[in-house]
Parts: sequence; C-alpha cells; structure tokens
Amino acid sequence: MPNRLAHETSPYLLQHADNPVDWWPWSAEAFEEARKRNVPVLLSVGYSSCHWCHVMAHESFEDQQTAEYLNAHFVSVKVDREERPDVDAVYMEAVQAATGQGGWPMTVFLTPDAEPFYFGTYFPPAPRQGMPSFRQVLQGVHQAWEERRDEVAEVAGKIVRDLAGREISYGDAQTPGEQELAQALLALTREYDPQRGGFGGAPKFPPSMVLEFLLRHHARTGAEGALQMAQDTCERMARGGIYDQLGGGFARYSVDRDWIVPHFEKMLYDNALLCRVYAHLWRATGSELARRVALETADFMVRELRTAEGGFASALDADSDDGTGKHVEGAYYVWTPEQLREVLGEQDAELAVQYFGVTEEGTFEHGQSVLQLPQQEGVFDADKIASVRERLLAARAGRPAPGRDDKVVAAWNGLAIAALAETGAYFDRPDLVEAALAAADLLVRLHLDEQARLTRTSKDGHAGANAGVLEDYADVAEGFLALASVTGEGVWLEFAGFLLDHVLARFTDEESGAMFDTAADAERLIRRPQDPTDNAAPSGWSAAAGALLSYAAHTGSGPHRTAAEKALGVVKALGPRVPRFIGWGLAAAEAALDGPREVAIVGPSLDHEGTRTLHRTALLGTAPGAVVAVGAPGSDEFPLLADRPLVGGEPAAYVCRNFTCDAPTTEADRLRAVLSD
Repeated sequence: MPNRLAHETSPYLLQHADNPVDWWPWSAEAFEEARKRNVPVLLSVGYSSCHWCHVMAHESFEDQQTAEYLNAHFVSVKVDREERPDVDAVYMEAVQAATGQGGWPMTVFLTPDAEPFYFGTYFPPAPRQGMPSFRQVLQGVHQAWEERRDEVAEVAGKIVRDLAGREISYGDAQTPGEQELAQALLALTREYDPQRGGFGGAPKFPPSMVLEFLLRHHARTGAEGALQMAQDTCERMARGGIYDQLGGGFARYSVDRDWIVPHFEKMLYDNALLCRVYAHLWRATGSELARRVALETADFMVRELRTAEGGFASALDADSDDGTGKHVEGAYYVWTPEQLREVLGEQDAELAVQYFGVTEEGTFEHGQSVLQLPQQEGVFDADKIASVRERLLAARAGRPAPGRDDKVVAAWNGLAIAALAETGAYFDRPDLVEAALAAADLLVRLHLDEQARLTRTSKDGHAGANAGVLEDYADVAEGFLALASVTGEGVWLEFAGFLLDHVLARFTDEESGAMFDTAADAERLIRRPQDPTDNAAPSGWSAAAGALLSYAAHTGSGPHRTAAEKALGVVKALGPRVPRFIGWGLAAAEAALDGPREVAIVGPSLDHEGTRTLHRTALLGTAPGAVVAVGAPGSDEFPLLADRPLVGGEPAAYVCRNFTCDAPTTEADRLRAVLSD
C-alpha cells in the first residue's frame, strides 16, 4: 500500500511511495507526529538521479524488516534536495561540520524540534569497510534516545549553537579590484592541471563558472594564460568520456583525472552552463570544436530534457537496464568491441575502435569502454565518421533508456533559457531561441504568481508547493535578461526587474548587503541558509550579484547597482583564497570592473539588414557582461533606447560605460572594435 509520498509531485519522492517505510514529506505534521510519539526523526535527503540513493533505497528502504524497525521507533521524513535546497543546505552544513565530509544520500537524525544529533550519508545493509550497517545505526540511535536523552539534547543544542555562530566574512562590501582578480587568476594557475586540463585531482568536475571568469578576464585584460586554461580545459572535456560523443551533452563529473570515466547522470544545470561556456569560447576564438559542442549540447537539452509543457526536466539517471533486467550505472552509454562489430560490421568497427578509443580490456568495467576522442595522428574520413556515429546512436536508442526526472526547477530552467537564447543567436538557430522563449513562457505562466513570487518546481504542468529560493529568482532573472538582449522584447527585462525587486526586499540584508538563500518570510529552519560559494551551479548570491549588475546597466537603477556591488564584497574576500568555488562571483566582478558596457542598437526593425548586423555584432562582443538593447527609435521597450535617434537615417549603435558614451556608429566593424577594446 503506498505511503504518504504517493501524493507528492517530486519524481524522487514518488520513487519511494511504495516503500514499506511509512515516509512523511517534510512538513510540520511530521514533526508534530514525532513529538506526539516521543521518537526521533530520520531525515533522508537525496535526488532522483543519485546512484547511491537508489542503492540504499533498494538495500534498506525496500527491506521489510528494516522498514518495520523504522516505523516502530522513528518518524521517517524523505526530502528531494532539488525541491528543498534550503533543508538540504542547513543539514548538509551540519553533516560537514560534524564529519568533515558530506554527500547524498544524506542521513540525519533529528529531535522533534528538528535539531540534528547524529549524521551520515550512505549506510550499507551489513557492516562494511569500517562502516556500521544501517540497522546497527538505527538500533544505536534508538538506544541513545531511550537511555541517554539528556546527552542527545545536549549534543543537538550544541550543534545548533555552533551553526548559528558560523558567520560568513563579507569582505568590505565593495567589488573586487584589479588586484583581487589577478590574485584569483594566480591561485587558479597553481591548481590547474596542465596535462589534462581542469583543476585539482579526481573526481574532476567541469569548472563551468571558473571558465566563464577566465574568458571574461582574458577579454578585459588580454591575459593569454587565462584563455589557454579555458581553451585546453574545454578541449580535454569535449574529447573525454564525460562528454557524450554520440548524443551530445555532459555527465555530472569524471571519476578520474583524465575525464575518461564519467559519473553518468546528466544534469540540466551542467549542460546549460557548459553550453553557454562553449558558445562564449567560440565567440572569443572561433574554435570549430567549441561551436560543435555548444550546438550538440543545446540540441541534447531540447531533444532529451524538454518536457511536454515546454520546460526542461532536471536530469537523466546514471543507471539503466543493462538488458538483463538489472539496473547498472552507465549501461546505456558504454560499448565493447564486439558490440561495435554487431552494429557496424568488421571494417567500420575497427575504425570506431580507433577513433573512439575503445579497447579490448575496456576503459570502464567488464571490458566495456566509454567513448572518447583521444588525440591521435592521422586524418579520419569525416563522412565515414558521421555515418558511424549515426548508426551507433540509432543502435543505442534501442537500449533501455535511463530514467528522467521530469521535475522543472525554476533556477535551472533560467540557466537553460540564457544558454539556448545566446547559442541560438550566435549560430543563427531560431529554433533554439524559440525553445528558450517557450521555457520562459512556462515559468511566467506556472511558476510566477500575481506578486511575481516564484514557485521552485513544477511537474506535468502543475506547480509544486515549495517557494522559490534565491537561486531561483537570480537564475530566472539571468535567463530573462539574456532573452531580452537576444529578442529585443522589453517584457523580459520587466519580468527580470520584478524578480530582482524580490531579491532586494526579501533576500538581502539591507545594512551589510549579505544575501540569504531563503526569503525573510520563508519557513523558519534551525538556521537561515546562506552560502555564497559556487558549487555545481552558481550560488544564489553570485547569480543575484550578476543579474542585479546587468539590470542596473539596462535601467540605470542605483539601488540595483549598489546591491550588486555590496554582494560582490564576498568575492573580494573569497576570490583570491578559493577561486575555484566562487567562479561566477569572479565573472560578475569582471563585468563590474569593465562597466559593464551598455549597448543600444537603434534601427527600423530586426528584419532590417543593417539593424540585424549591428545587433549580431553587439551580441558577439566579448566585453564582460555587456548588456544589449535593440529596438526602433523612440521605442519604450528598453530604457537604453531613450533619446537615441538613427544616424543619417541609418541604424546606429550607441555604447556607454561608467557614465561615458562613445560617438554613435553605423558601422559593424567600428562597433566590434569598441566592444573588444
């Protein structure tokens, strides 16, 4: 019989709806039940494409005896970290503070007042490698609760007090200057892996936000080292197994230093961020590889993640049926030489083995290889390779596909909107811009209420129950701002303004300029979460700083500019010390240092060739964070168009920065020079 999760919209929670565990969703009622029964709460946090979440679910939560013990002695609460990033953040901070590490599944035991007192991640069904079994943990916690309650209360109280005292250093509420950005670059150089690209050792994550900083820093200063690190990292990732060589799109991370073996799940946020990075790399260098990867990644998002309502699904699982009914990580993506021969025949299989780096012993498990593009001598026949890819992709489509988390997350859709709008504009792909517009329409229709408050998620056209957090407001604003620049439709600037007004009013500390991940009027947790560091995606704090800066450049709004500058104070403090974890903040700081530039294109219409040429030239300018407005003279679509006439009856471009404007120009070459100066 299904438990209480059967009525939820989260695909992750629904995966647990038939467990024998009597799960509750996160709710006041769950804690009231624990109080009434005088038992602790088991909080289990995960997400639908998490491999070890599935493993623990199968081993423990589907086990009848374990479930009976849990139901007798605990109130069990299941949380989708993608739906409730605030709950996840607060308790993950506690887990990391107590154990020095964290991850998912996250397993936390709480008092009925939601105070944590015992922590872990994955627990096996039997003792293993020094880890106790899950049953042993449950019995130990139950015993402590029954026999040493005062001790438990003391531990819980101390943890909550420690969390309350973990204040963030905000710097001095000013934007970083030349010195801090140069120090950040130097620190990145020290952590850079010159042999393989990327930063640090295994596991290796795609450093998309740091790459944006490197591209902007090169554009502003001409630093060749910054461009080289960005180019080489992008090439190594695109040639590695972390990139899907048949279908496009990136996996979450590489388990090795060489980008060969991925953790196979594909997340919307990774692909949106990386699509945009490769498009920007092409814009800076004209690299054919960057162009191909940007377009293939955009096509992957539209083909495999787009929902029937026009939004974008959160993720594809790492695991899928290997053909025997068993769910195995990577089964959909890996190949043996024998499988290649079956699909391609002897001769073409030999070509594929060489081209994609497939070996007899395998680069993954059980003699299977992840396809990659190793650097090698010789030239391959492009038509033959295209035919091989096509046939392998068709054959792969016949395999059982990985599961898809159909939940639409506002923040990640904002990132996808920005990526698709820009990629579509750069490469003359109006279909990609249309896909961005459809996702933006869905967010406005379904996720925004009359006060422009955002709902975090939706599924199958139904809005979820959880309020948007800071990253939702900031990333959706970022997407809308990119859409405004690409389409010339001022309504997207207007919507971005509504969202950013909420950021100022409900998420920002007026005095210090510090930002919180949850709104002032949101549900009260044991601590109001607040994290400025960029991890898998831009932090709400960094994303808000960038969006506020762009909006201020568009509108001349002093409060938005001041809020952006104050927010960037934390980048001044953290950038030189931990640049890998504040890449988006550094990218926003580059834009602030450059102006950012304000570009107004005035012309009869976007169908007019002269207007179109100037508009495209403006979008392809590399000046960090430049904003672009386009429209007819006298139009009130954008504030930047006010009092900007045609020049000699011709479409014209006006470029300003820091309250100073260049003379207007009708020539694309002149505009290009101004925007790359």
